[in-house]
Amino acid sequence: MKNILIFIFLLSLLASCNKNNQEEAQQITNPRLSLAIPTNFPPLNPLIETAYPTQYGVALGDKLFHDVRLSRDNSISCATCHIRGQAYGDRNPRAVGVAGRIGLRNTPPIQNMAFLTQYMWDGAVVDLKEQPVTPIVTHEEMDSSLLEVIKKLKDDAYYKEAFAKAYGDSRITSERVLGSIAQFMYTLISANSKYDHVTRDHTATFTPLEQQGYTLFEAKCASCHKGTLFTDESFRNIGFPEHPDTVEEAGRGRVTGSEDDLYRFRVPSLRNVAYTAPYGSFGQFATLKEVLDYFDRGVRDYPNLDPILKNNGGRIPLTEQEKEALIAFMKTLSDPKFIGLE
Repeated sequence: MKNILIFIFLLSLLASCNKNNQEEAQQITNPRLSLAIPTNFPPLNPLIETAYPTQYGVALGDKLFHDVRLSRDNSISCATCHIRGQAYGDRNPRAVGVAGRIGLRNTPPIQNMAFLTQYMWDGAVVDLKEQPVTPIVTHEEMDSSLLEVIKKLKDDAYYKEAFAKAYGDSRITSERVLGSIAQFMYTLISANSKYDHVTRDHTATFTPLEQQGYTLFEAKCASCHKGTLFTDESFRNIGFPEHPDTVEEAGRGRVTGSEDDLYRFRVPSLRNVAYTAPYGSFGQFATLKEVLDYFDRGVRDYPNLDPILKNNGGRIPLTEQEKEALIAFMKTLSDPKFIGLE
């Protein structure tokens, strides 16, 4: 009798395992999205294949991106700091998290992530699927954990259905949460600016002031803000002062531990720059004019100051009229459709 009971138990266990395996192997209809890749853009980051945008994966990621339950006290979501109208940045000098806590750095905009290979001001993340972990667990931001997020969402009927549509079963896992948010972020492509219409589509022309600014930009700015993404993704020390409120700030050096990387920050893309004030890794510049004034006056010296500045007396000299022209050109990098104005 004992052997029969054991046999029945093993059969039940086997049936349960088969049922679970069948659920995991369930076939779903979840087509990959066709991304509108601009002809003048660089190739996609190969890592996109590990979280390639799909119909239901992106919809799920969009929902998670806007869900305040990703934060400890259900007060903020990713979209609280990454606002579409600001090219998925915000207006705060430094990020503001739960309970009004002030973060370490300025909120970077989210755009054209599918073509970039490094993320965050210090390049701490190279795989976009890993990026959402940082704000979720950081004390000054969402101050939560992936386990806590999953606990909040696991009994939500909407999410059960959404995860099943995206992944074939309703299990909510850390990998799926992060992968879905990455899928959504990969779709945020901005390439519909006046600059694009002039240089790619040839359906517009620069004004004389914009053309002057473009010429100046190519001569004085494009060594770092190069290509159609307007960043070479390098890390450079351009003389920013040490963070006033914490000894933790070290720029790229915070990631590598190298003294030579102290106060180096990733060169930001200038696309949609007119929408993303304030500027600088600490949001220390309220306007584009203030940024240009900073370089014109001369920057703080460091042993590892970028050679472009060190070899030119620590400054980029500009007349007031040249600054006006540069700003006029940079405004042609604005994509109204991307931020929901068209």
